[in-house]
Amino acid sequence: MVRVARGDERAFQLLSRRHLPAMLGLARRILGNAAEAEDVAQEAFLRVWTHAPRWQPLAQFRTWLTRVVVNLCLDRKRRAPWVELEAAGDIVDPARSAGDKAESDEREQMLAAAIEKLPARQRSAIVLTYGEGMSNAQVAEILDASVSAVETLLVRGRQNLRRALEGVINKDD
Repeated sequence: MVRVARGDERAFQLLSRRHLPAMLGLARRILGNAAEAEDVAQEAFLRVWTHAPRWQPLAQFRTWLTRVVVNLCLDRKRRAPWVELEAAGDIVDPARSAGDKAESDEREQMLAAAIEKLPARQRSAIVLTYGEGMSNAQVAEILDASVSAVETLLVRGRQNLRRALEGVINKDD
C-alpha cells in the first residue's frame, strides 16, 4: 500500500490480482448478483487507489478491503431496486386528495372537540400521553398522581372518547 500511495501502478495491479477474486466472490455471495458484485469490486479497488495515501496500517490490508466491500454491498442492499420504466407502471401522486384531506381534517376537529369535553384530568392525561408522547410515569409526576391513577384516567378518557365519537370515526382508521 505504501507503493500504491506513491502512485505505483504495478503495485496496484499486483494487489488487484491478488485480492480481486476473493472480493468478487464475497460481493457475489452477499448481493446474489454477478453484475452488481463486479461493480462493487471495481468501486472497492477504485477506493484502494484513491484512498491509498490516507491508508493507515492499523489492520491487515485484506481486512480493510473486506470491510470496504461489505459496506459497499450493504449500501447497495439498502437501496431500492431499479425497475424498468415500462414495468414501473403509472406514477401515483403520493399527496392525499383534497377529499381525503378534508375528511381527515374534519375527523381531527371532531376528535379535538371530543377531547375538550373530557374532564380536566382525563383530558390532561390524554393530551400529555398521546399528544406530547410522555410516559405514564412522566404524566403521573406532572399530575401529582400515581402511575396506576394515570392509567385509570387514560382508560376512562379513551372510553369517553369512543362513546363521543361512536359512528363518526371508523375503527380501522
